[in-house]
Amino acid sequence: MGFTDFVDKIMDLSSESTFAVASESIKIYINSLAKEDLIEIVKEIGTIPECIEASSSEEKLFSKASDCVLARCFTELGLPSIAVNERGNSADIVARSIHGYTLVADAKTFRLSRTAKNQKDFKIDTLSNWRGAEHDFAILVAPYFQYPNTASQIYSSALDKKVCLLSWEHILFLLNNNIVESEILSLEAIWKAPIRLARDTRIAYADRMNCQFPYINKMVCNRIGKDIEDFKVQLEYCKSIIRNRSGSELAYLNEERNSILNLTREEAISQLLSSKKVSERISTIERFISSL
Repeated sequence: MGFTDFVDKIMDLSSESTFAVASESIKIYINSLAKEDLIEIVKEIGTIPECIEASSSEEKLFSKASDCVLARCFTELGLPSIAVNERGNSADIVARSIHGYTLVADAKTFRLSRTAKNQKDFKIDTLSNWRGAEHDFAILVAPYFQYPNTASQIYSSALDKKVCLLSWEHILFLLNNNIVESEILSLEAIWKAPIRLARDTRIAYADRMNCQFPYINKMVCNRIGKDIEDFKVQLEYCKSIIRNRSGSELAYLNEERNSILNLTREEAISQLLSSKKVSERISTIERFISSL
């Protein structure tokens, strides 16, 4: 069972069911997976396949499925969690610890061809509002290499709003190391990362917009007793997964481009290429991969 099977399941459910029925089916499917199969999905869940059309029912279900995957991950980490069906002013994911705290979380996924990613894409303010006074922590989980790697308002906002920025790669690292909360192990120190960073006198006010991950990576490793080099090894492995994925994503887009170019009417070809932005998406992936 791998990521391809997961995507096929989403495509099948989207074509055969209403969104409500498909959402419940994908939740049952994810919760029934063996941990090993869940890990295979976590390795690639951060990247939306190009074969899933933007703003389509398939994309909507993929987003819901990513919530369900993250909820299942928290459960595997010893924090029983649910992906909430309601939308609006409620959190996507709610988890409760045996140590008495609760957290809300949001799962983010992006296409390799996604260009501008700004503060609203990461929903930091929304996460903070979801936490409110009822919950203790707010966690954002997005692809590691899709976070800004230089200064960004995302980082200062996360400190101001006390939202913990994590990645699917961090979650994968915890799962691979069989980390589970217990009476003698609490993961609270990880979720408190923005509070700890905001109090760190080594981080000047002017540096609040800098990338936080050099600090967060160490916090995660320290909490579970692992060396930072272990995490760096996994990041290199995750880069190789992204590079492999880029090949299939580029192949799909190139096939789509060729199909358009074979159309007989020149005006239709021009309009289709412009509306789908296929060439731009290919260039974005190539630039992204070359930067890894």
